[in-house]
Amino acid sequence: MSSPNLAQHVGRRIRDSRAAIAGRWLERLAVRVTVAPRQIFPTDELLDHMPLLIDGIGAFVEDSTQTIAADSAVVHHARELGALRHTQGFSEYEILKEFEILGGLLFALVKDEVSSIGLTGDGSDGIACSHRLFQALALIQQSTTARFLELARERTTERESRLRAFNRALTHEMRNRISATLGAGQMLQSLELTPEDRANLSAVIVRNADNMRLILENLLELSRLDLDARQQRHVSLPSAIEEAARQLRDLAADRAVDVRVVSPAPAVEVNAAAVELCLANLISNGIKYSDPSKAERWVTISAKHGSEFDAVREVIVTVEDNGLGVPEASLGRIFERFFRAENATPIEGTGLGLSLVKEVVETVGGRVWVARADAGSQFSFSLPCRRATDAINTRVTESMSGSSTSGGPSSF
Repeated sequence: MSSPNLAQHVGRRIRDSRAAIAGRWLERLAVRVTVAPRQIFPTDELLDHMPLLIDGIGAFVEDSTQTIAADSAVVHHARELGALRHTQGFSEYEILKEFEILGGLLFALVKDEVSSIGLTGDGSDGIACSHRLFQALALIQQSTTARFLELARERTTERESRLRAFNRALTHEMRNRISATLGAGQMLQSLELTPEDRANLSAVIVRNADNMRLILENLLELSRLDLDARQQRHVSLPSAIEEAARQLRDLAADRAVDVRVVSPAPAVEVNAAAVELCLANLISNGIKYSDPSKAERWVTISAKHGSEFDAVREVIVTVEDNGLGVPEASLGRIFERFFRAENATPIEGTGLGLSLVKEVVETVGGRVWVARADAGSQFSFSLPCRRATDAINTRVTESMSGSSTSGGPSSF
């Protein structure tokens, strides 16, 4: 038997067995990484990458004249796999382990085929076939890893830039507040003051110290977002909404503001710390900026799925109030760090809350926006979500044969 015939035979066998190989690949990968099995390939489109990549490898092995071009569909799918692994927080080691598993499965198939054919001679046919398989695996692994590293470098550069800008703004803000606190304290020590003046200066010290405390608490929350995403606690969205509202129950009661959920939230899983932090900031703003002239003051929370026709499915959470609202001139800057909208009624704050919401939402792949409501303001944030599936391994094989499984709850 000549080498081309062996390569053709092995290539066809790889392509015919792509669903079974993909299932075993996923099964073995799931026990070696810390990502939940159903999240390794969180959408049908991404799940289809597995058999598509294997099919491309088989085609390369089968046809000795074929090459895997940089703009080929196989390389495109491999790069998308690298992007997915970056989003999921895979390490470089886990990516290498993923292709080590795939390579082991494919070379085991080659070995079985060579044994079943009963090749004789010096084994050059088997060596040539294995070499071509190795080439295909190396090119695909290289494309996946290259995309992963490109995104890692981009994220590092972007974070460094944001960190420098944030440090400049934070230094300026803290210097101003420390100067105000020290100035008030020195005046208390050096001047003969009336009780009223002493009370006013004491209030300046307390107010600035409290604002610095809030800034530090927000910084602590922001630092927690840098933890490995796989270590984050996840809860259902309705539970996250309920917890955020519970935390602000006393503040709402003190301001006579009714906080309520106006529609059942979709049953999706969310990052507990991220979503509760966003909701707490938005709800507390709705309470603090309530309109004292209104007999009824309220803050509502609602959530819904985005359009099924969106390129990326998403869940949208909206916090609306009938308070003082955001001035038209401030809408474009409302999410800037330390920016505070000018209202007729001055409200104490640090100007970090909404910028923190933006940081949190964008960190987990979403977006945030504000709109003027009929009376008050309306803040919304969205997060990508997916329909979770049961028994992904089974669906890999069944999807290739034309059958399907039903979807379960959604998660993001």
